[in-house]
Amino acid sequence: MSRLRIFDAAGGDSPLQVLDDHAAIARELGKAGVRFERWQATQAIAPGAPPEAVIEAYRPDIERLQREHGYKAVDVISLDAKHPQKDALRQKFLNEHTHAEDEVRFFVAGEGLFTLHIGERVYEVLCRQGDLIGVPDGTRHWFDMGPNPGFVAIRLFTNPEGWVAQFTGDPIAERFPRLQN
Repeated sequence: MSRLRIFDAAGGDSPLQVLDDHAAIARELGKAGVRFERWQATQAIAPGAPPEAVIEAYRPDIERLQREHGYKAVDVISLDAKHPQKDALRQKFLNEHTHAEDEVRFFVAGEGLFTLHIGERVYEVLCRQGDLIGVPDGTRHWFDMGPNPGFVAIRLFTNPEGWVAQFTGDPIAERFPRLQN
């Protein structure tokens, strides 16, 4: 089940609000300018399916977002607990950063924790299979795939170069919970 926890940015001890209803999460994130949707595959996806098959299963939703927002590149990222660079990859995303374009991720399988720093609030979004999150460009955030990652995600980009981050240098991410899987 997806979950949104909202914290005061000054500390991460206890959340101000906790939501686990998808529609309520989408409404609350929408107030902050963040897209949160549920997608259904148009065809079955076999475990270990090639990226092309994964993209094809969600083509109508992908094409809708491409039309609406001008995304030009689409890819699939898959990571599991056996990946030899899982610790280095996890560490890369744990520090607060921004992007010059929206960060759009759809979780085909597994889970990941997006944490957004917007004004005086921190929004911790546990995304699970079927969730799409669209973090607007310039939004301070970090991502945690946990110590034992297991996810497949579709990524959409306006920049064909893909993922490019500008790290803020703010240690805020260290004060908030991590994903434990």
